[in-house]
Amino acid sequence: MKSFPHLLAPLDLGFTILKNRTLMGSMHTGLEEAENGYQRMAAFYGERAKGGCGLIVTGGIAPSEAGRVGKDGSVLDSLEVALHHKPVTEAVHREGGKIALQILHTGRYGYHDKIVGASTLRAPINIFRPHPLTEEEIWKTIDEFATCASLAREAGYDGVEVMGSEGYLINQFIARRTNNRTDDWGGSFENRIRFPLEIIKAVRKKAGKDFIIIYRLSMLDLVEDGGNIEEVLQLAKEVEKAGTTIINTGIGWHEARIPTIGMMVPRAAFTWVTAKVKGHVGIPLVTSNRINTPEVAEEVLARGDADMISMARPFLADPDFVNKAEAGKPEEINTCIACNQACLDHIFVGKITSCLVNPRACHETELIIEPTTKKKKIAVVGAGPGGMSCASTLAERGHEVVLFDAHSELGGQLNIARRIPGKEEFKETIRYFGNKIQRTGVKVHLGKKVTADELISGKYDEVVLATGVVPRIPSIPGMEKANVLSYVDLVLNGKPAGKNVAVIGAGGIGYDVSLYLTDGGHPFTKENYLKEWGINTSISENGGLSVKQEMKSNRKVTMLKRSNNKFGSTLGKTTGWIHKTSLEDRKVAQISGVTYKEIDKEGILIEVKGKDQKVEADTIVICAGQDPNRELLDSLEKAGVNVHLIGGADLAAELDAKRAIDQGTRLAARL
Repeated sequence: MKSFPHLLAPLDLGFTILKNRTLMGSMHTGLEEAENGYQRMAAFYGERAKGGCGLIVTGGIAPSEAGRVGKDGSVLDSLEVALHHKPVTEAVHREGGKIALQILHTGRYGYHDKIVGASTLRAPINIFRPHPLTEEEIWKTIDEFATCASLAREAGYDGVEVMGSEGYLINQFIARRTNNRTDDWGGSFENRIRFPLEIIKAVRKKAGKDFIIIYRLSMLDLVEDGGNIEEVLQLAKEVEKAGTTIINTGIGWHEARIPTIGMMVPRAAFTWVTAKVKGHVGIPLVTSNRINTPEVAEEVLARGDADMISMARPFLADPDFVNKAEAGKPEEINTCIACNQACLDHIFVGKITSCLVNPRACHETELIIEPTTKKKKIAVVGAGPGGMSCASTLAERGHEVVLFDAHSELGGQLNIARRIPGKEEFKETIRYFGNKIQRTGVKVHLGKKVTADELISGKYDEVVLATGVVPRIPSIPGMEKANVLSYVDLVLNGKPAGKNVAVIGAGGIGYDVSLYLTDGGHPFTKENYLKEWGINTSISENGGLSVKQEMKSNRKVTMLKRSNNKFGSTLGKTTGWIHKTSLEDRKVAQISGVTYKEIDKEGILIEVKGKDQKVEADTIVICAGQDPNRELLDSLEKAGVNVHLIGGADLAAELDAKRAIDQGTRLAARL
């Protein structure tokens, strides 16, 4: 078993605030505005403190109405509101943890008509234009930050994180991009950083000397007219002088067109940024972004890139992350795969955050896993994400569980996903559930296509069909030709494609297959990622941007679809633009409004806007959707077996692991 001495070594700050070197980074959950939200936050954060996280930072809370994320966003501006936070801080303290409230003023990023900013410049990701703060309003805003911090102390928080990064209000004052003022709060860099420095001084004065102040410093803006390394170092030194306890690393603005936290971003891709500040300040430095395992965290700390590690989504995935690392059981950690499907994608459409690999995240009070009072014999058919989550949770509760799968390995459709460039992290989910299945005593039969008669004769109390989906095959003349492959043939079974490929279908699978076909064998490394997206590691100018390296494909790919909707309209809310950009960079052609007429050995004949055209292709890959695999259902129901459908067998929706794992876990919790 491995141990992680650097990760778990105490950090001496003159007073005990941490029991390890990990910090749970801020992440809005939606609980902040939900009914019974404070009680649910108490359960959520309390479970993470119990799991060994020494210092937790909450989701962003505004210091004023103008600073809200949205029109109903959370604000801490009165003692009455502060008292509502008490259950949260008490829950964390009962488990021996510390907790800081993030003070977040969104500035021009706020999605409501009362937003303010350093200037009148509208954010490209917003429809609202900000009101530029006057001198009087600036001082009022500074006082609102300080008042919010003092109220946080009244609520029992051990500190605050002042959000000065990611393009929010403070960052908007600092950057030339958003500050075109000509008064004492604009112009020179010294003037532009007055705002954060006055905030820190005011917070320190009002909240007290022993109160933790974390400053989230944007070390790499990744936008034009952003900061450079000299400015970052100067600001770091000044915020230390102003009274900051810890400096946390911020990477990228929300309007930046460079992925910084998606699955396609290599692990620990930005710790080199924090390392540039090491040695220039005397307070601890925290690094962040895509650090999701103890091994990665240990390597970063041992290398000296930072003093502490900030992880947000990994604590959604597994509240016991630190305890498992400390116990030398990293293989039992439910690893964050950075998919964003249930966390950020939920927040951006007004849903409560959860986690694809851990549906209990933010739902601790209603999705409860407890020992069964009546042991049952249960068969689970299908070892994909739904089947694995269901079988392992059933066994965890004390049921006798048998898991069948016709394939020779666990994972189901995840074995397709993990072969897509930039989606290799899905292998961690297979690894986690595979270990859990073994630990909980599930009897596994792989390479076994179980029959209805066998399930009936097995006298199971319940049968769960997690049999997934089968590719939908469209009715096009010529489908029987040798140059036609399904996405399963191509990705999972490794059948070769030619140099000129037509992809039928433009949903998530169509995009994945097109990326798979055009990857060109580029190794998934940090160096290639930085070159592909144009990141300047010297941070010498222009917000850390450089010229993007051209991504040459080894194939010509044309995507086809029947509908006239925009390509990529069904992709993830926060990651869809990344997939679209990747295919644009690889010059993938796209044709919509297609009627398929015939496939032959030279390609496919289509009709677009009443005109026939031939798409030349030596290979045709079918990504035209899926249908539920329910071949066992009728026989089992006729025999009176208690049958449950989950995942793709319930509803075919491409590679929908999020819903499958959620359904599997919830079903297991109630059987």
